[in-house]
Amino acid sequence: MKHPDYNSPAELKSFLDSQGFAMQKKFGQNFMINGDARKKIIDVLDPKEGEVIWEVGPGLGCMTEEIMNRGAVLNAFEIDKGFIGLLHQFFEEQEAKGQFGITEGDVLKTWKKHFENCSQKPSKLFGNLPYNIAATFIADTIVEGLVFDRCVFTVQKEVTERVAAAPGTENYSAFSVLCQWGYNVKKGIVLSSANFWPRPNVASQAFSLEKKETPVQCKDNRLFVKVVHALFASRRKTLLNNIKPLLTAGMNAEEIFDRAGISKMERAENLTVEQFAKITDVLSDCLCSAKIES
Repeated sequence: MKHPDYNSPAELKSFLDSQGFAMQKKFGQNFMINGDARKKIIDVLDPKEGEVIWEVGPGLGCMTEEIMNRGAVLNAFEIDKGFIGLLHQFFEEQEAKGQFGITEGDVLKTWKKHFENCSQKPSKLFGNLPYNIAATFIADTIVEGLVFDRCVFTVQKEVTERVAAAPGTENYSAFSVLCQWGYNVKKGIVLSSANFWPRPNVASQAFSLEKKETPVQCKDNRLFVKVVHALFASRRKTLLNNIKPLLTAGMNAEEIFDRAGISKMERAENLTVEQFAKITDVLSDCLCSAKIES
């Protein structure tokens, strides 16, 4: 099937109308209609010949096409059944050659099984991630030991500010910590709403995550995620108060922070990723000791 003109809102609307499709706001669907911007973002991803790349939320495939034109092997995660049918038709030739595949459904529920079963492991990740799944997805992949060489995402501009925020700043959050846990963050181009159709109410920005040469290590990755979320649960409360839901009966919260060398009266927004890891390791040891004693 012939692709629509990805740069023309009128043609995109006409094409979707002819297919009987309506835009699904619940999936955050907005098409990037600036070809130059698409190229710049894919240049940052830098797809290589034969390189395996995952794309989340390809929509009608405007970025998918650019990635595969550079010789990469791409697996797309798509939840919209209408778009899935079109993608199969748009990339029928590439799919027959094994260059393209689709994993259907919610990426949060499907990525792990696909990763376990795929013969070629991905080196890069790309997508226009909705904010409500971005932090969960990134944390899940790191916990399961999947740290990509490079990720490139386009999100609301304010989300990029949160991802790149430093400790002690207003935008520093659990999301910042989880992204900076395994990656170095780099901001990319800012895109006004005019670059998309339908036009969103906010500006967007691309950002990239580059795999750290020396990632922050901790004894229990799953516990690390729980610690980060717990300590940020109430920003106005101290570490001493926020950690209590993670403790078992008889455990001394003050001892954990004494052993970690971190003030119990500090707040999560001022901690580095390394300090979160230190607290996690001490807590892990204390939980193990408590379990043995019981």
